[in-house]
Amino acid sequence: MFVSPGPFVMQIGPLSIRWYGLLFATAVLLGTSLAHREAIRRGEDPDQLLNVIVSGVMWGLIGARLYYVLFNWGYYGLRPLKILAVWEGGLAIHGGLLAGALATAIYTIRKKLPVLTYMDIMTPSLPLGQAIGRWGNFFNQEAFGIPTDLPWKLYIEPYHRPPDLAAFEYFHPTFLYESLWNLLVFAILYLLLRRRLQRTPGALLLCYVGLYSIGRFFVEGLRIDSLMLGPLRAAQVMSLGLIALSLAGLAWLRVASKRPQHRQE
Repeated sequence: MFVSPGPFVMQIGPLSIRWYGLLFATAVLLGTSLAHREAIRRGEDPDQLLNVIVSGVMWGLIGARLYYVLFNWGYYGLRPLKILAVWEGGLAIHGGLLAGALATAIYTIRKKLPVLTYMDIMTPSLPLGQAIGRWGNFFNQEAFGIPTDLPWKLYIEPYHRPPDLAAFEYFHPTFLYESLWNLLVFAILYLLLRRRLQRTPGALLLCYVGLYSIGRFFVEGLRIDSLMLGPLRAAQVMSLGLIALSLAGLAWLRVASKRPQHRQE
């Protein structure tokens, strides 16, 4: 059984350190270190990569927050200052991925860097960071699933339970499911595909998009706090779209790689 010790690592007077922020910082540092080593291995400029990462993380964080806020505007519209309280949770990964990818593309194009190569270099860091960051949901007692009595059940304090489920104490630890899935995706990308797909820029990124989206689709089906797009769960709709994009992109890359290359004399 999982029981959260609370959102704070420590509190000294007015100063407090939250697990959510600490885990986010840890994920960024580990992901940056991993990508830095990969850039050196591929012969790319690690200093330029750091600039790309700073831009991607900054805009990714903004995009993740805005995406979440827009889907919960009924709450944040009445409490605009809460929009800035990212340490309390409330980041939507799909918004972060879209904004981060756009920022990366803009920066690399402006600097005349190989866009897809830089995205591939950073790709394994994404599921690793997500696997770490998901534990922030555990400490904040958020993003949990439907009630369950399984041995690995998650205890949720009454204050954090939805009113219609107040009588239940234990819920699916969906943060754990997604964290484990992301670790598996990271292992597949880093250990099995990273070197094999190096000669096909963009392929590793597309594999991540498809693999992550498969797991997210099923985990999202268990959650009780999903962002909704009408009667549909927004994350599931997005996941299906990204799976289709991944398959179509990989098929296109496969066809393109088999086209005869004409040398110019």
